[in-house]
Amino acid sequence: MADLQQLFQLGQQVQGRLQQLQSELATRTIETTAGGGMVKVTADGRGTVRAVSIDPTVFQDRDADFLSDLVLTAVAEAQRRAAEMLQAEMRKVPPLPFASPF
Repeated sequence: MADLQQLFQLGQQVQGRLQQLQSELATRTIETTAGGGMVKVTADGRGTVRAVSIDPTVFQDRDADFLSDLVLTAVAEAQRRAAEMLQAEMRKVPPLPFASPF
């Protein structure tokens, strides 16, 4: 019974650490660019886009598809980097020790 109680306590500790990690990631920012800096995207560590900045020169002699591609590229890169940040932080969380019931 003591093993079950210890496992429960460990699970609570890991859950608390994961909640803390989510809060920490919400405060971190990632900035990516596309088109040589014509489009800039800022996202938090959870991958939520917080800002998009577009250089006015993008609108000169360019079509909407070009701009859409730049925005999509920058957003995808920001989300990819946020996922990498999360994975790196998750590797720091100690794994739960599982004992075989058999």
